[in-house]
Amino acid sequence: MSTFTAPKGTYDLLPPSSATFLAIRERIAAPARRAGYGYVETPVFEDVKLFSRGVGESTDIVSKEMYTLTTKGGDELALRPEGTASVLRAALQANLHKQGNLPVKLWYSGSYYRYERAQKGRYRQFSQVGAEAIGAEDPALDAELIIMADDAFRSLGLSDYSLLLNSLGDKQCRPVYRAALIEFLSGLDLDEDTRRRAEINPLRVLDDKRESVQEQLVDAPMLRDFLCEECKAYDEKVRELLTANGVAFVDDPKLVRGLDYYTRTTFEFVHNGLGAQSAIGGGGRYDGLSEMIGGPALPSVGWALGVDRTYLALEAEGVDLDLPAATAVYAVALGEEAKNVLFAKVVELRRAGVATDLAFGVKSIKNAMKSADRSGARFALIAGDRDLAEGVVQLKDMSTGEQTPVALDELVTTLKEKQL
Repeated sequence: MSTFTAPKGTYDLLPPSSATFLAIRERIAAPARRAGYGYVETPVFEDVKLFSRGVGESTDIVSKEMYTLTTKGGDELALRPEGTASVLRAALQANLHKQGNLPVKLWYSGSYYRYERAQKGRYRQFSQVGAEAIGAEDPALDAELIIMADDAFRSLGLSDYSLLLNSLGDKQCRPVYRAALIEFLSGLDLDEDTRRRAEINPLRVLDDKRESVQEQLVDAPMLRDFLCEECKAYDEKVRELLTANGVAFVDDPKLVRGLDYYTRTTFEFVHNGLGAQSAIGGGGRYDGLSEMIGGPALPSVGWALGVDRTYLALEAEGVDLDLPAATAVYAVALGEEAKNVLFAKVVELRRAGVATDLAFGVKSIKNAMKSADRSGARFALIAGDRDLAEGVVQLKDMSTGEQTPVALDELVTTLKEKQL
C-alpha cells in the first residue's frame, strides 16, 4: 500500500461516485447553456490583489483562508478561492464587454481552494459550477439567474432546500445603513478580530455564525429599512418575477454572504439535510466589482453552486440519479484468434458510438462473465473458434440470459438498432 494519502481537507473522486459528480456538473450547467451562457475557464492561480480588492480584506477568505505563493520572479499569487473575480478579470482582459450586446453571459466549472477547518461538506479543494452576467442592470437578469439555479437543483431531483433572499442596497443607501450599523456594533461586547472586521465592512459581522455574536445582533438595524426607493423597486421586481415563475423564497434580512462585492440582490440556497454546512449555492449582484479591480462600471450578477455540497444533498434526500452504465457491451473472447477479431469489433463499435469494453487478461470464461456482469453492460459478446468459423458471435442479453448468434458483419447495425 502507498505511504501517501490525499492532503487533509481533500478527497479523491473515483468511480462509481465520479459519474454522479459529472452528472451534477452537467445538469447545473444545462440551464446556463440554454440561456445563452458561453463557457469560460481561468487559471487556478491569480494575482493576490485581484482577490484582496475584489473579495474584500475583511472577509475570512482573504484574511485567513487563501493559499498564497511567491514565484521565483517575486510575483505574489493565490490559488483562486472563488470564481467571480477571476471570470470578470478574464472578461475585462479580453474586452468582451466591448465586442457585442451586453450582458456578457459566461458559465464556468472548476476547483477552488480555501484553507479552512476540514469537515464534511467543507473542503480545502472544492468544486463549483458558476454563471455570471456582466454589464447589465436589470432585475429580470437577477431573476433569470436565480431561476436557472433553481431549475438545476430540481433537474437533479432535489426538493428539500430553500432559497434565502435579501437586498444589500447600493452606493446611495448602503452608506447610511453602514453608519447606523457601526453605531449599533460599537455598543456590543465583541472580540478584537470582530471589531477590526466591523471597521472594514460592518455587514460582515451579520454573517458571523457564532451564537455569542448572533445573540447580540437581535436588535441590530436591518438594511431593508434603509433601502432607497430605487433599490426597493428593484428588489420588489426581482421577487415579483420569481413568484410569477414558480420559485419560492424566504426573506432573510441578515443574509450578506461571505464576499464584500455584493450589492442589491443577494441569495443563498440552503439544504435542510446538511446540518451546519447547509449552503449548496448562492450569489448576487455585484455592480461595483469591475471598478474595484480596475475596470469600467459594469453592473453584473452571478452565482456559484457547489458540486460537493449538491452531491451530499442528493445523499441526504436518498436521490439516485438515473445514469447510463459506463459500458453497454462487454466482449469475451475464447482464444487468441477470437480475441483479435473481437478487439477489432470493439474498436468498430466504439467508433460507432457504442460504449464497449473487452475482457483483458482474463484466464477463464467464468471470470470473464463475472467481469461482464460487474460492468453493468446490457449485452455480452462471446466468441470462440467455432463461432468464428461460422462467421458469428453470440450476443447475450445480461438481464434475461437470452443468447442469440449474430453475423459478424451485422453486429454493429444490430447493436445500434437496440439503441445503444
